Amino acid sequence: MKIAVIGTGYVGLVTGTCFAETGNDVMCVDIDTNKVQKLSNGQITIYEPGLEKLFLRNLKEERLKFTTNLEDGIRDAQIVFLALPTPPGEDGSADLKYILGVSDQLGKILKDYKVIVDKSTVPVGTAEKVRTAIAKNYKGEFDVVSNPEFLREGVAVDDFMKPDRVVIGASSERARKTMGELYAPFVRQGNPVIYMDERSAELTKYAANSFLATKITFMNEVALLCERLGADVDMVRRGIGSDERIGKRFLFPGIGYGGSCFPKDVQALVKSSQEVSYDFRILNAVMDVNEKQKLHLMPKIKKYFGDLKGKHFALWGLAFKPNTDDIREAPSLYMIDALVQEGATVTVFDPEAMNNVRSVVGNKVVYAESQYEALDGADALIIATEWNEFRTPNFLKIVTTLKNKVIFDGRNLFDIAAIRELGFYYESIGRAPANPADKK
Repeated sequence: MKIAVIGTGYVGLVTGTCFAETGNDVMCVDIDTNKVQKLSNGQITIYEPGLEKLFLRNLKEERLKFTTNLEDGIRDAQIVFLALPTPPGEDGSADLKYILGVSDQLGKILKDYKVIVDKSTVPVGTAEKVRTAIAKNYKGEFDVVSNPEFLREGVAVDDFMKPDRVVIGASSERARKTMGELYAPFVRQGNPVIYMDERSAELTKYAANSFLATKITFMNEVALLCERLGADVDMVRRGIGSDERIGKRFLFPGIGYGGSCFPKDVQALVKSSQEVSYDFRILNAVMDVNEKQKLHLMPKIKKYFGDLKGKHFALWGLAFKPNTDDIREAPSLYMIDALVQEGATVTVFDPEAMNNVRSVVGNKVVYAESQYEALDGADALIIATEWNEFRTPNFLKIVTTLKNKVIFDGRNLFDIAAIRELGFYYESIGRAPANPADKK
């Protein structure tokens, strides 16, 4: 098939590349001339494991192309995907100006039947708004479909190529048939293609992300309770995760969720609920708990050191999760702000997200070349992201570089007994408190 993907951000680039990988001819459209130039020249613009190999292969085979010209980009396409930003507005609702702006342009340049697909995460009713925007200027046949993405940053290629399910919201049988043919290579093992109406498909994405955010937040609350009752959240997690009704995933406590999806989507679903006079109390609580959780380590740090003015900290991990360079709503940024406000200085390290943080934080922190360089002269180590390379570090290097044997772990990376045997004062989330004998 011939496909157009409008928008070459995270979702758009993964979508376009993976569709090209199954033999489709894909034209990606973006207004950013510099980005299009880079992509056309083989320079990938996001970090996502496994994506660059597919990107370069399909670029070489000329199944994947890039342009800034919308009319040229969609001319031969049977299906046009809208993979455009939907940032939160001031009131928390999803801002549809990019999607509706492109829809208006499409109405002026369409010349034949096409399936227009909302791939972005959008509020219920967006498909109707897109249809209306196009129909203002185009009286021919077209269909609008909702096809939400369920990509996890860090494993997005696997998620796209081997989806748990494909959700297609479409009223037209013609559109359903076209979308079914497109996705057939991805569901050969029998994973379901679930057809529904557009509104239900739109709500499905928000409901899925909000449920996962709630699951994470519930475990963070359990972790806080464990700290007060002397229980171990890791044991509790294993105990409840073995129940197939609950499942093992998204039960790891930490210093809150971040990223481009969960915070934005929970907020948008709450806003959509308010618009129909429904008080979504669980999600309001989720947002409140998550905001506080991002700074859960700060009282522990202040309890140990007292006044933080003049103290220097090493911070491992900046991305909101491992295997991505995405720092949107990352807990690390909240930690940095809180430490600096207390008069402390911070040296940071992350395998992939350093440049993104530098563009946001600037010289507020020092940027180390390695995880061990970050420790030099630090009073304590703080861990904010669970990168694999942080899980089994060289503790001898840590001991000889840190000024004090003190670790505040926001992702529960280390075994408590083992770390105590090494003589560390170690604070984590929802597990046994640090040995009082080691506390200053």
